[in-house]
Amino acid sequence: MLFELPDRDTLYQALIDRNAAYDGQAYVGVSTTGVFCRLTCPARKPKPENCRFYGSVKACLEAGFRPCKRCQPLRPMASADPAIGTLLAALEARPAHRWSEDDVKHMGFDLSTIRRSFKRQFGMTFLEMARQRRLRDGFAILAEGGKVIDAQIDAGFASASAFRAAFAQLLGRAPGNFDSKPLLFADWVTTPLGDMISVSSRSHLHLLEFVDRKALKRESTQLEKHAHGRLGIGKTDPGEQIKAELRAFFAGGSAGFSTPCALDGSPFAREVWAELTRIAPGTTRSYSEIARCIGRPSATRAVARANGANRLAIIIPCHRVIGADGSLTGYGGGLWRKQKLIDIERQYRPQEKEA
Repeated sequence: MLFELPDRDTLYQALIDRNAAYDGQAYVGVSTTGVFCRLTCPARKPKPENCRFYGSVKACLEAGFRPCKRCQPLRPMASADPAIGTLLAALEARPAHRWSEDDVKHMGFDLSTIRRSFKRQFGMTFLEMARQRRLRDGFAILAEGGKVIDAQIDAGFASASAFRAAFAQLLGRAPGNFDSKPLLFADWVTTPLGDMISVSSRSHLHLLEFVDRKALKRESTQLEKHAHGRLGIGKTDPGEQIKAELRAFFAGGSAGFSTPCALDGSPFAREVWAELTRIAPGTTRSYSEIARCIGRPSATRAVARANGANRLAIIIPCHRVIGADGSLTGYGGGLWRKQKLIDIERQYRPQEKEA
């Protein structure tokens, strides 16, 4: 743990004072309500004997608490932390710049604080995020049929080896090793919750994942084997269709997806995925409820594994599955994204008809 928690009396006083100095470093779980909050939460303060203090969101969730709807402890800190907002704005203004630690220090920020804040909220440091942004620009050049050297230069990579290594880390192979006549095409997808990678054939979408998902490299390698090594970079009709549908989803237009998808999984996994698509936007179910719905009430763990094996993020809405106690559970794209997706989909919740 990066921050050593003070004693209970100090933390309880910080809760009473709504002390912002502890924001993101300490949380309180309230035993009488089953929720956990930031210490700055505006809700009525609980009695001391009902408080449990934790140093991370993960610890709160593992203890069985669910996030407070008022202070939203899983909300990304970009809007609440001026430093994160300032750096994200600077990255947007100079996307091709090779950001360094000196740049961050010259902007007046403490390196360790920034590193901790970005890692906590986004699962990566600011410098890793900046590098990912440059990689996206190089990816776009290759998707349009450009040369590798042009993509490397446009992305701001001074070293060809660094550019190759970045691609290999993401998709399992260097840019020069992609097939010139592919069966599957990888493309970059930009969303308000972070960049994604799609992999599609001319007729179906096979994968849609956030680029920082740890399983992405393994999943793309598996797809490459199914395509007998014929994985390339480029645009397809399904790839363009899912981009348009994601824009509509995040803009509040529609939660429906009609892009044709290839469901690469076991019969049981496909049965689970089909049930996930029947969960109405703006609502959630537990793993045990999914198991009962498919007639396998004792298969809760198998349902969770099938949920984790889903390669089509957002389209097959595994983010709508929560713990039996109402808490958020593991999500490959990050718990903050899971909470945000649930929040976004509230606008799509079916309206009850008036009697």
